[in-house]
Amino acid sequence: MPLCFAERLHDAQLASGSLVCVGLDPDPGKMPRDLRDHPQPFAAFARRIVAATAGIAAAYKPQIAFYSALGAERQLEAGIAYIRERAPRALVILDAKRGDIGNTAEAYAREAFDRYGADAVTVNPYMGEDSVLPFLARPDRGAIVLCRTSNRGAADFQDLDAGGLPLYRRVALRAASQWNERRNLMLVVGATFAREMAELRGAHPELPFLVPGIGAQGGDLAATLEAGLDGKRAGLLINSSRAIIYAGGGTAAALGAAARELKACIERKRFG
Repeated sequence: MPLCFAERLHDAQLASGSLVCVGLDPDPGKMPRDLRDHPQPFAAFARRIVAATAGIAAAYKPQIAFYSALGAERQLEAGIAYIRERAPRALVILDAKRGDIGNTAEAYAREAFDRYGADAVTVNPYMGEDSVLPFLARPDRGAIVLCRTSNRGAADFQDLDAGGLPLYRRVALRAASQWNERRNLMLVVGATFAREMAELRGAHPELPFLVPGIGAQGGDLAATLEAGLDGKRAGLLINSSRAIIYAGGGTAAALGAAARELKACIERKRFG
């Protein structure tokens, strides 16, 4: 019987000894010089990143827009296949931020889980329950629901009062109380909002968080860990994209060193 998503997340963190998630955001303008003329530069870059970070990262998060904007979906598939080969216990999170209803949401779920073989997909809950549930139908696959995101404009809507609680707290409450019966739901909670993260952790100790915003966006790692770790000193996947994959111009040695340093910093603060 296949492991449920919560068990797979625990296994990925146990295998790597890590809370690190490496974002795969292959911006054509920032590609390593030696790969710019490669016939499949995104796939080659993904192989370099994964080879340098296998055993360090608990998860990888490819951002689909960088691939689809250039019609490079086959390179995304190749990159995911390489993750399966080199880091078979790591999770693959498709960062697609899907948010639709009915048959469309079901099709997006098939795209993520069947076409790309992702273990989880980021989901926008703005249209309500029927935009989320299709991504939660498979016990071994997960939905990662946008809650309190790391971007500067997050407060425009997420902080609005919704019956005595800010909207992001309502999203978390609904997620925890009505959507997570299969234990395959996570929340996106940005490192740039440590106070809000602490509130969410206090209210929902059982929900794991995917945490963007460390590194280029300026999130504080120590504050994030203080706010977001659960009672088992886990409960987080801390994503870093640009700060790792473009370190030292994107050389294998530099990006591997950046990933190891992030992991070491997390572990010192986690258990120190």
